[in-house]
Amino acid sequence: EKYLRSHQVRFIRSVKFTGKSGLDHSFDFVIPASQKRPERVVQAINHPTRQNIGFLIFAWVQDTKDVRPIESTAYAILNDSEQVIKPDLISALNPYGIKPLLWSKREEYVEELAE
Repeated sequence: EKYLRSHQVRFIRSVKFTGKSGLDHSFDFVIPASQKRPERVVQAINHPTRQNIGFLIFAWVQDTKDVRPIESTAYAILNDSEQVIKPDLISALNPYGIKPLLWSKREEYVEELAE
């Protein structure tokens, strides 16, 4: 949250969406659509593992994406400051249209998130 605020990124914190299954899924932040960018749904993953990457893929692709505006995009902010993240975990997000953002490279994404 501090990162988003410090870069004047508009956001809504702790958002819950009901997926097409009827299950609720919580996401850390939603950045509303702007004239330049669609809605962005953001999930921070402090300790990226196969299990929580898989959970995000299910929550977004299988259940939530279809009930959001068609242009909505999901982002996974991955904490790589305390551990090296296996490349296969990062690349697992790409086929599902979930954009991985490494915390160590967070400044590279400011414009994309703030627009």
